[in-house]
Amino acid sequence: MKVTLDDAQALRLRRLAVRAHATEDELAGCLLAYAIDEADSDTDPRTIAELLDSIPGASKRAQLGLRQARSGLGGPLEDL
Repeated sequence: MKVTLDDAQALRLRRLAVRAHATEDELAGCLLAYAIDEADSDTDPRTIAELLDSIPGASKRAQLGLRQARSGLGGPLEDL
């Protein structure tokens, strides 16, 4: 699948991907899947960044997790 974004949307996606420590393709896929799943609900999928930002300590925990994974302390999700 290919999705074309205008320059402003591409820039916003790039910024969100940096904040989420993900690639633009990964984040775009997640956002699209979320939007499709939520299309029939009252939740506005455009507020996902606001939702993530509202989780207390989420950014610090995500950064810690990234450091731990890079240092070899992580494991596959299947092992959880």
